[in-house]
Amino acid sequence: MSTKKAALYTLGCKLNFAETSTIGKQFLNHGFEIVDFQTRADIYVINTCTVTENADRECRQIVRRALRNNPEAFIAVTGCYAQLRPDEIAVIDGVDVVLGSAEKFNLFSHISSFEKKELACVFVSDTSTADDFGIASSSDGDNRTRAYLKIQDGCDYQCSYCTIPRARGVSRSLDANEIIRQFEELVLSGYKEIVLTGVNVGDYGKALNTDLYQLLLLLVNIKGDFRIRISSIEPNLLTDDILALTADNEKMCRHFHIPLQNGSPKILRLMQRRYNVEFYKKLIEKTVSRIDNVGIGADVIVGFPGEEENDFMDTYNFLKALPVSYLHVFTYSERPDTKAISMPGSVEHVERKKRNNMLRILSEKKKMAFYNSMLGKDAQVLFERENHNGLMKGFTSNYIRVETQYDEAVINQLENITLTEINGENCKGIIKK
Repeated sequence: MSTKKAALYTLGCKLNFAETSTIGKQFLNHGFEIVDFQTRADIYVINTCTVTENADRECRQIVRRALRNNPEAFIAVTGCYAQLRPDEIAVIDGVDVVLGSAEKFNLFSHISSFEKKELACVFVSDTSTADDFGIASSSDGDNRTRAYLKIQDGCDYQCSYCTIPRARGVSRSLDANEIIRQFEELVLSGYKEIVLTGVNVGDYGKALNTDLYQLLLLLVNIKGDFRIRISSIEPNLLTDDILALTADNEKMCRHFHIPLQNGSPKILRLMQRRYNVEFYKKLIEKTVSRIDNVGIGADVIVGFPGEEENDFMDTYNFLKALPVSYLHVFTYSERPDTKAISMPGSVEHVERKKRNNMLRILSEKKKMAFYNSMLGKDAQVLFERENHNGLMKGFTSNYIRVETQYDEAVINQLENITLTEINGENCKGIIKK
């Protein structure tokens, strides 16, 4: 009897990727072979996101793609979209089971037979009082260079545009001893960079009488050759202690991704964010002044209800003047059951697209300016295995993409290099002997 095959697909954030990897391990433990999603499989698992309307639409497209590979395949859909809109997914042709946020790690306890069904089964529980924590970690392919470790889940914030608190439940954290155990396992397995992920990572430890800084103090003292990157952290949770630790300890990546979302005071208030533009400005300036060559990314949303031209230009000019290294630009999309969906002043989609484009161009200029500022300086790069026509690539601690001549001896090694020139999206570097 041939081994059954499972294929997995992930939409959304790094946290979702970590959780998909954990689901994949469960299939392996049950004797399945994991195959590429583009190939024929017996079971397809789709881990969804619901941050934008495009993610919802993409889920439907991926279901159809799986059925083209094998019309008789068992289709399981889980994740945030499944949690919030299970009935919408259940009626998609070919879907056999819908699993909510709490159920995604218990697929085998809910499904006894992976046979096609006339009607989809739905297993979705209320997340409002969720206290479970689905342990998850993943890696970038099989390169064993970078791993993602989930330390936190859920969110207690009530941003007016966001559905994640309803999809993920309340903020909760993994016990520090369990994090240390998993972290040490990843280091012993050969990973040289471990990215700490969660829905609101900076909120770590709130119910455990600890915080992210205390956890980082424990992690940097683990023995081994590795570095730690924080996936993203809210401005109000990036403390002076974390900045000082990053400045003083080489195991901390000199890189922060700090969501802004909007540079207009009016729009930021409507978004119900927990800081104002002046606080954000001072935080960025403080971070740059305390940490040499720090790389800073920012999330920004354009086209929020009520965002007039002058509000957008406030955001544009605010970001233009800030020493950030790159932007992740999102176009606002209406999400059901959020405060923002009923707000007046909807922005035309054409205008949203134009504003998105302007900020993406600004992001490229910011990135090139940051890369230029690093030329002639030394940096430490973690090189990946893939051969790009005789070149190998990797990231510096401060999140610059670097390429150099391919050399197997430096794969998955933290190498000191000198940055020499910019080549398109990457910097060129020479390894220091």
